[in-house]
Amino acid sequence: MLLDELYKLDELYKLDELYKLDKLLMKLILVAGARPNFMKIAPLMHALKGHPTIRPVLVHTGQHYDVKMSGQFFDELKIPAPDINLEVGSASHAVQTARILEGFEKVCLDEKPDAVLVVGDVNSTAACTLVAVKLGIKTIHYEAGLRSGDRSMPEEINRLVTDAISDVFITTSADADENLLKENIPAEKIFMLGNLMIDSLTEQLPAAGKTKLEFRLLNRAKTICIGEDFKEKNYGVMTFHRPGNVDDRDSLTKLVSIWGGISERIPLIFPVHPRTYKNIQQFGLQQTIDAYPHLYFIEPLGYLQFIHLVSRSMFALTDSGGIQEETTYLNIPCLTVRPTTERPVTVWEGSNQLIKVDEIIYEVTKILDGEGKKGNTPKYWDGKTAGRIVELLEHLEF
Repeated sequence: MLLDELYKLDELYKLDELYKLDKLLMKLILVAGARPNFMKIAPLMHALKGHPTIRPVLVHTGQHYDVKMSGQFFDELKIPAPDINLEVGSASHAVQTARILEGFEKVCLDEKPDAVLVVGDVNSTAACTLVAVKLGIKTIHYEAGLRSGDRSMPEEINRLVTDAISDVFITTSADADENLLKENIPAEKIFMLGNLMIDSLTEQLPAAGKTKLEFRLLNRAKTICIGEDFKEKNYGVMTFHRPGNVDDRDSLTKLVSIWGGISERIPLIFPVHPRTYKNIQQFGLQQTIDAYPHLYFIEPLGYLQFIHLVSRSMFALTDSGGIQEETTYLNIPCLTVRPTTERPVTVWEGSNQLIKVDEIIYEVTKILDGEGKKGNTPKYWDGKTAGRIVELLEHLEF
C-alpha cells in the first residue's frame, strides 16, 4: 500500500515538473512562405534543434508551391518537414494575403505561441505579422529596416507594413538600423546581428560545389554542361522577374534583344522565373530567344545548383534581391537593373551596381575587359548570424 502511494506521488511529481518545464519553454512560430525565406529559416532551425528552452514550430504558408521553388529547398537545406503547411498557392496579392490571414489565424489560435518570427518581405511576412499582432502575440521581424524607396514594389509595402507593427527588429546592416530609427522605432528594439543568407551560403558551398552543372534547355532538345560546353568564369548568370522589367511587352522585348547581343560575346544562363517565362510566351518572344544559340534558358534550379552556378560565373545580371547579397559575399560583379535597392550595403561595400537597361551592354563590356566591380564583405556577414539570433531569443522577455 505504501509502495503504491509512493508511485502515485512520484508520477504527480513528474507531471508537476513537466508543467513547470512547459512554462519555461518559449513556443516560437517561424514562418516561411517563399523561396528566399527558406535560406533564412534554415540556419535558425539548425541552431534551435534540441534547444532546452525554445520550441520552434515551422509554418510553411505554401506561397511558393512548385517543387523546384519550395520542396527541393527544404531537402537541400536540411530543413525538417514543416509542422504546418497552409498550402495557400498562387493568386493575386489580395487573394493570397487573405488566404494567409485566414489560415495563420487558426494556427495561432491552436498553437498559442509566445512569439512569431517572420523573415523577409513577401506576402506571408506582412500577413502573418498582422495576424499575430491582432492576437496580442509578440512579433520578431528578421531582415527589418530594408528600404528601396520604391512603393511600386509589392515587397516595399510588405516591409513598411511589417515594420510598422512588429515588436523586435533584427537587421542585416547599419543602413537598415538608420531607416528604422528615422521611422521612430526605439533603438533598444533594434538588433543588427548579420545575414542569415550568408549562413546558408557558407554552410552549403561545399555541397553545392559537388553538384553537376548540367542543364536541359527550355524549348530546345539540348543540354549544356559547365566545364564541357564552356569553362568556369566564362559565362554570366541572369535572374529577372520584377514587374517593371518583365510585365511590359516593350520592356521585355528590349531586354531580350540586349541579352541576345551580350550572349554573342559570352554565354548567358537564365534559370527562368515562371512568371517571366509566361510573359515570354505571351509576348511571342521565344522565337527571338531561340535565334541566339548561346542564350541559355533553363528551368528554375534548386539552391545547391544555383549557388554552384553563381559561384563559378564571371558576373550576375539581375533585378532580384538575394543574389545581390550572395555575389557580394562571393565578390562577383553583380549588375542590378533597378533604380533602387533595399540592400544598398551591397553597393556601398560590395560588388553590386545599380544600372539602367540602356547601361547593360556598357557595364558588361567593362566586366569582360577585366574592369568589373569588386568589394568587401559587410559586418557580421560571417556565417554566424543564427547563433547570435538564438542568443537574443534566449534573453527576450515576452
